[in-house]
Amino acid sequence: MNQRTWGEKLFDAFNVLFMIALSVFTIYPFLYVLAASLSDPAWVVQTRGLIWFPKGFTLEAYKLVFDNPSILTGYTNTIVYVVLGTALNILMTSLGAYALSRQSVMWKNPIMFLIVFTMFFNGGLIPTYLLVENIGLLDTRWALIIPSAMSAFNLIIMRTAFQAVPVSLEESAKLDGAGDFTVLFRIVLPLSMPVVAVMILFYGVAHWNGWFNALIYLRTRELYPLQLILREILITNSTDSMLTGAAGGDKMSIGETIKYATIIVATVPILFLYPFLQKYFVKGVMIGAIKG
Repeated sequence: MNQRTWGEKLFDAFNVLFMIALSVFTIYPFLYVLAASLSDPAWVVQTRGLIWFPKGFTLEAYKLVFDNPSILTGYTNTIVYVVLGTALNILMTSLGAYALSRQSVMWKNPIMFLIVFTMFFNGGLIPTYLLVENIGLLDTRWALIIPSAMSAFNLIIMRTAFQAVPVSLEESAKLDGAGDFTVLFRIVLPLSMPVVAVMILFYGVAHWNGWFNALIYLRTRELYPLQLILREILITNSTDSMLTGAAGGDKMSIGETIKYATIIVATVPILFLYPFLQKYFVKGVMIGAIKG
């Protein structure tokens, strides 16, 4: 076994220190928001430096957030959009990727060119809005689900992953009488679970964080997703509806901690999803990026 040189050890030490520093810079904003949301509101308003730990621990901000019916309604709507939207995304992307990955499909290259073309050029916001309005989706839940049913980028990743499945498996299944849907759902998808997990993560995070389409297509507040409610709280400073239960002298200061608590409430659920998909993430991305 070769002895490591001082240069290699120094290089490794530098890499470790650099990654630790990068991790701190990445994690600290979240720790700041979490600590501020659990701290005494008056202390948070007066503090102008770094906050590492809560001071004057209190859950008042979270109580006021969860007592707000708009937050609960936004949570429910977001869960509906994430579940229905992601399910439709996976279905449509799988069907498209399977068809375009088969060697016997006619005109698959021209079709693939048209799909890739949409990644660089599209109709724009106004034509898309008019289309959504004319087909009757405006101010409905489907306005946030159907127009984004498939991503061209994700389709390319899944198509490349499907191409890595041996053709002999498909031929054997068809000799036994299996159709294309059986091959897709019984053979190709089970063998491509890493890339499917990555697609679930990509689509799920996109739906969870989505607010722009809701801002454009929705008019009824009962349909607003959580992120649009959060946007109103952070940008328009609309925390008055949550302060009815707070003491009069504390309303100004607790309004700041309510913002931090709302950010945590909107962020934590999607963070819990990642550990379950982490073991598939790197493998799935590499399968979709490298053919063979």
